[in-house]
Amino acid sequence: MARACQITGKTAMVGNNVSHSKRRTKRTFEVNLTTKRFFDEETKTWITLKVSAKGIKTISKKGLSVALKDAKEKGYIN
Repeated sequence: MARACQITGKTAMVGNNVSHSKRRTKRTFEVNLTTKRFFDEETKTWITLKVSAKGIKTISKKGLSVALKDAKEKGYIN
């Protein structure tokens, strides 16, 4: 599986390293991913997700079940 957040779908971005002489070389901006366990109150089970920092904030704001439902609708999770 690619390095992508399972809640927000964030992936790496491509940009430039810019030196002092303004010479540009390609680089990637990786996503801040962590593997985190969440407890699902409805099914009383632990769910392990690979989420970004923004994904963790989304889960705390919306709730786990709503965030998982949205991610499944958008195709980030199977």
